[in-house]
Amino acid sequence: MVRFVIFPEKIHVSHSMRTLINHRTYHVSFNRAFNDVIRGCSEADGSYQERGAWLGEDMINAYMRLHEQGYAASVDVWDKENHLVGGLYGVTLGSCFFGESMFSLVPSTSKLALIYLAHMMQDRGGKLIDCQFETPHLKSMGGEHISYDRYMEIIRAPRLLHSY
Repeated sequence: MVRFVIFPEKIHVSHSMRTLINHRTYHVSFNRAFNDVIRGCSEADGSYQERGAWLGEDMINAYMRLHEQGYAASVDVWDKENHLVGGLYGVTLGSCFFGESMFSLVPSTSKLALIYLAHMMQDRGGKLIDCQFETPHLKSMGGEHISYDRYMEIIRAPRLLHSY
């Protein structure tokens, strides 16, 4: 069994993403809009209106409770007019972030959220971002497979990371 992860120090920032960051077209915050980010993810994957979908109202409420308890976090991407245009959310445990979903209303804003998450984790001693699924998008940003044994070794390490 393997897991697909990104090690924060190995995040790949492409030339086009560096250019986007340097133009300061967007700004990024953490946990400023958790509710809006999770709803953006729900609407983006089409599950919001579907009865029984994985990211329906019951799951949103459960993640909101996790967020209130300090176990779930969001990365929020804003345009110059302060409109939320992308982001991601997940669960934080120890020195790891377990990504749940991401969305973009504007191209590359979910990538931008992931880059900022990785950089913030580097600054705070974060060990890995669990991506759950391999996608071309995540692979291009440095995602890799690791063995389940290595994965468990990392997530069981003592907590070094402060809350996001």
